[in-house]
Amino acid sequence: MPHLRTLTFDYDEQRDDWYLKNDVTGRVVRRYDTKAEGTKGGEFEAVLGSEGGSVRIHKVHGGIQEERTYPGERDPYPPEG
Repeated sequence: MPHLRTLTFDYDEQRDDWYLKNDVTGRVVRRYDTKAEGTKGGEFEAVLGSEGGSVRIHKVHGGIQEERTYPGERDPYPPEG
């Protein structure tokens, strides 16, 4: 299985906004005014493109809230059921 592109979605306290960053390059790919704006349906898929990948979504004060893989069938650890 090829390596998936990995992005991090995190809060920027200094700018009071949310950003999506490429974990390999460290480059900010896109910024959002709110967490809801960034996590709305289809947004991460659009940024990842046809090759897909995963996004680690952080809480406002640190720590990982969840990780999402797109498309879902590429998830190496799908939940049972």
